[in-house]
Amino acid sequence: MATHETNQPKTVDTISNEAIFKVTKEIVVKFIEVGKLSPSGFEETFSRVYTCIERTVRPK
Repeated sequence: MATHETNQPKTVDTISNEAIFKVTKEIVVKFIEVGKLSPSGFEETFSRVYTCIERTVRPK
């Protein structure tokens, strides 16, 4: 008899837009902190990082 695994990783359906937003924000803020990005480039970089993370966690 098979047992139900409760420690399985979350499926892509359970990763919220908010979670992607938070991860993206942390990455972009870290880029600014270490000097790899100026605040003036925030909008373009945020959009690109968000899209990249979203494609990674929600492949088509």
